[in-house]
Amino acid sequence: MAETDASLAPSHPLIESDHIEGTAVFDANGKRIGSIKRLVIEKITGHVAYAVTTFGGLLGVGSETHTIPWEQLHYDTTLHGYHTNITEEQLRKAPEFSRSDDALLSGHERQQLREFYTEPMP
Repeated sequence: MAETDASLAPSHPLIESDHIEGTAVFDANGKRIGSIKRLVIEKITGHVAYAVTTFGGLLGVGSETHTIPWEQLHYDTTLHGYHTNITEEQLRKAPEFSRSDDALLSGHERQQLREFYTEPMP
């Protein structure tokens, strides 16, 4: 069994949603690429389905909205934000429905999005 460094563990395993909104998102190289705008939660299970995020722009001007499957975001205690392996190229090629700021995604659309971000780019 591997030991964990207590200094890297979050102070509590739970977090309130308003503490996640505005949290930075970093790419695989540790560069800040955006932030979380809000979470979308399944009513029955209580699981987070996806995060609506903003990328690019300067001080919010010219930024793009993208829906990211929650499993693609991983909290990094050293960055105090969420790390993702999603690339800028993937965001540019993301399905159009995932760029809507105000629409809730259907189960089929959520599955398409998961598949899009887990399949290797050609």
